[in-house]
Amino acid sequence: MTSVRNHRPPLSGNKWFIFVLAALIIGACSPKVRTVPTSTVKAETEKPVVKQDNAEKPPVKTPEAKASAISLVLPLNLDHAAAGQNYTVANLKAANMSADYYQGFKFGLDSAAAEGANFKLQVFDSKGDAAQAHSLGLNPQVKNAELIVGPVFPDDVKAFTDMLKTARKPIVSPLSPAAPATFKNQNLITITPPLEYHAISAATYIAKSLKPQKVFILTSGFSEERLYTSPFKRTIDSLSKRKIQVITIAVVRGNLTPLAKQLNNKVQNVFVVPSTKQAFLMVTLRSLDTLSIKYPVTVFGHPNWEKFAFLKASLLQKLNTYITSSDKVNYKSSETNTFLRSYRRTYRTEPTDFAIKGFDQGLYFGQLLADGEDMNKPDLKDFTGLHNSFHFVKKPGLGWINTHVDILKYQNFDLKKVQ
Repeated sequence: MTSVRNHRPPLSGNKWFIFVLAALIIGACSPKVRTVPTSTVKAETEKPVVKQDNAEKPPVKTPEAKASAISLVLPLNLDHAAAGQNYTVANLKAANMSADYYQGFKFGLDSAAAEGANFKLQVFDSKGDAAQAHSLGLNPQVKNAELIVGPVFPDDVKAFTDMLKTARKPIVSPLSPAAPATFKNQNLITITPPLEYHAISAATYIAKSLKPQKVFILTSGFSEERLYTSPFKRTIDSLSKRKIQVITIAVVRGNLTPLAKQLNNKVQNVFVVPSTKQAFLMVTLRSLDTLSIKYPVTVFGHPNWEKFAFLKASLLQKLNTYITSSDKVNYKSSETNTFLRSYRRTYRTEPTDFAIKGFDQGLYFGQLLADGEDMNKPDLKDFTGLHNSFHFVKKPGLGWINTHVDILKYQNFDLKKVQ
């Protein structure tokens, strides 16, 4: 892959950066090879040469590594960069995300290529459109690559993978946490752990580390919360052999009075709150705060809580709150700081979360391809990245699923990794 200095597109909404991105993508399509200097040996025709032990031997040319083709399918929405066209807010956001991910992914591939690997990166525009994704699934240039990364959005992934059910090509879902059962493709590699595995990780930590007698699940009554509560309860029941009692209650207007008789003021009372609804959370967490005056309280929240500005770290810390996460970057680590310096030097900008995710994935899959790893076998190598670690489990008919989830706790007004 030819190393090309890339520049991150501005976020101001101007369209000129898309043309720059297109030029960068063209550059990415040429393979990176390790060049070895060679010498020319003149032929002697006048008389035979007697071989001498100390005669100089011509240098041996190192064979060029075979280029591994990778198809990268992203919602770049390049049509909107044409004259007379305009980006909507949503399309521009998707384009910026794609540009950031592309830069990070290419940077990761370049890191793998620095050790002698050779890649051909082909970039395709899915336009964030299911029909376009369907068409790309029929494109021989896309599906004949050794690795396919993308599309990004669940509807696009569904339309795309429906065209590739029989092909034994690994297809990476790079950013979506959608459950693999949505797609039912045995070749899919789901990078972002689905919500089910957050619930399983929380239940495992509670059962093995906290070991409470009871766990209270406080729900808002929305059926979507079952995506969390069902695997959580199954895991608790399995690990504790039903010795830990799981009590589910629908909370109305923050009223926790019905629970009072079941609480213990001598041990931690563990509450699981799977909701993401702001109004429900504000009222329920205030009620838990009042409850904590008399009873020791420990709360386990939804992984999206980290993104909610309305949830104050001071309150969550007071409630002894844990959350699960697959998106935590340790900016104090030496590896992260080395990456940040290199990325800034290359792209003259700060990497976003999408760029860091792209780097982890580009480096990981670049190394697998360079090592000749068979990505159709049941086990894929574990990997510790900057953004998240990878531990894949193969599920029949669903492909490989990254199940690695961190347990974080609010301490000193920040989230600290505890497992």
